[in-house]
Amino acid sequence: MKKITLAAAFTLAAFPALSGNLSDPVVEPMVSIETIEAGTVASDHGILVPIFVLLIIGAAIAN
Repeated sequence: MKKITLAAAFTLAAFPALSGNLSDPVVEPMVSIETIEAGTVASDHGILVPIFVLLIIGAAIAN
């Protein structure tokens, strides 16, 4: 009976030593979304507004 109790005590004492390690956990890197803004013709409102104004004026004069 003493041997069983002693074996159980050693098992319980050794269990925390075997349960983990000291290295950092391996995790997946966090994915981030980056927005890329590029200058396109459609986003250039400096020329589009005057062209539309001229088209509207030309359509009004034609009627």
